[in-house]
Amino acid sequence: MGLNISVFFRLHIGSQPSPPPPFPGLGDLPESCAADVLKYLSPVEICKLAKMNRAFRGASWADFVWESKLPSNYRVLVQRLIGDVGLTMSKREIYTRLCQQNRLDGGNKNVWLDKYSGGLCLSISSMDLRITGIDDRRYWNRISTEESRFHNVAYLQQIWWFEVGGEVEFPFPPGTYSLYFRLQLGRTSKRFGRRIYNLEHVHGWNIKPVQFQLWTSDGQHAKTQCYLDEAGKWTLHHAGNFNVNARNESIRIKFSMTQIDCTHTKGGLCLDSVLIYPVEYEQRSKRR
Repeated sequence: MGLNISVFFRLHIGSQPSPPPPFPGLGDLPESCAADVLKYLSPVEICKLAKMNRAFRGASWADFVWESKLPSNYRVLVQRLIGDVGLTMSKREIYTRLCQQNRLDGGNKNVWLDKYSGGLCLSISSMDLRITGIDDRRYWNRISTEESRFHNVAYLQQIWWFEVGGEVEFPFPPGTYSLYFRLQLGRTSKRFGRRIYNLEHVHGWNIKPVQFQLWTSDGQHAKTQCYLDEAGKWTLHHAGNFNVNARNESIRIKFSMTQIDCTHTKGGLCLDSVLIYPVEYEQRSKRR
């Protein structure tokens, strides 16, 4: 009898709803209010808060939250990089897709959104550059490597006239951008799982500086020069900055890297790609 009464009370008490908490918590926040909070945060902070509770998770899908994080010309970018399928995507899905590596021109260009600055990053393979003498195996070779996002680089053995150029036309969001050449003196390989580099052909870069230039279709021009002296590691060589003001128009950028003093040969250089980043990307990298 006592056992039956005990079981009855346990069942009876267990069937009662739990008492409400003394104070409301973040889980009680309406999704609309949570979304109003999220729109003032960065994309990284939004994703972190979305893991907190159901209200923030639901609010993190609100279109107006992500539209404020997208570039002002995102509709043009969607048409260029995603196509018509982008018309059916939510703003969060569009943002996620733009932040991924979007390939263009047969995979010789990669475009992605910098999730911190909201600017656009663009990488151009050496396959898409104009390289003097590239078809003559006495001077240049294409070599495979895991150290390039394009999985191959142009390797210079020796040449008198060194000239690399290219151009790109793209609807960059408004902002200030930097253009770099990604280079390495010497060629690398792996032996027993360790990275090693060969400096056999490296010469001539300490005699005269290399000149980097860029021009834009709206009349901007920048020029820098430097000696190449860091062997065995990939370095970014700054050609200059340019500004983008037009919201939905494409800007054409021409760029070059030259060392055309024919009093001496130069060689042993790996050319990977040309990179265009928002200036905030460079400043953030330096702080790290």
